[in-house]
Amino acid sequence: MLEIHIAVLFFGLAGLFGKLVSQPPTVIVFGRVFYAMAFLLPALWVRSQSLKLDRKADYLALLLQGLILAVHWGTFFQSIQVSSVAVGLITFSTFPIFVTFLEPVFFKEKVHPADIVLALVTFSGVILVVPTFSLDNTTTQGALWGITSGFTFALLSILNRKYARTYSSLVVAFYQDAAAALFLFPFLFLPGPALTVQNMLLLALLGIVFTVVAHSLFIKGLSTVKAQTASIIASLEPVYGILAAAILLAETPALRELAGGVVILGAALYATLRKEPGGSDGT
Repeated sequence: MLEIHIAVLFFGLAGLFGKLVSQPPTVIVFGRVFYAMAFLLPALWVRSQSLKLDRKADYLALLLQGLILAVHWGTFFQSIQVSSVAVGLITFSTFPIFVTFLEPVFFKEKVHPADIVLALVTFSGVILVVPTFSLDNTTTQGALWGITSGFTFALLSILNRKYARTYSSLVVAFYQDAAAALFLFPFLFLPGPALTVQNMLLLALLGIVFTVVAHSLFIKGLSTVKAQTASIIASLEPVYGILAAAILLAETPALRELAGGVVILGAALYATLRKEPGGSDGT
């Protein structure tokens, strides 16, 4: 239980790096996946796990998933940078609703009436978070980026299920991080703020501790804790992140944002528990 709580705390704290690192989201995500990949490679070697995949098509599939991962984390940090940590985390938390609707598409299942009700409840929560439906409003921009992050994470989660049964989570994570780094590498040459030593250290901390170590703790915790319990604990991610932002960054969410967050998280938690419970998120 402690390992899972620490992992979820780390997931929530990862959002703060969008404010702490003075770089564009593409550079932040590149640093995150680069350091994560660099840490995973020796970990795989120590565990004697081969990087060879069974089929050539699997390399292409994981390459595509790496692209989706880059978009997911990029839009997540973009949401936080244009608005706040609270808005980014709350709107990202819509991802279980997207999973609910994407699963019937991928697995040829029927959409249940309860799923439509959940979607409407979630949408009402988003309306509470967004003060005005104007693209000139930074909160609205942040909410749209956060929802995009939630959608891409839902898509990635569904695609991951197939390969999680065949390969270890470390192998899948390595290929996805490597592919994301490959796609994001050209963005390093775009004009922008100089990459300082402090930024590099923060990105190393984000990639190693708040990504690899966090996921490892969560997976290790699942060996003794029920997946349903873990999914409930995982819903605390935005709570931890918002509290940390309030303490460390003096970002206090508005009452509307908190109310919308309660609605969205309630619907997301219900959607998660209605499905096959388990899994963490990828922030």
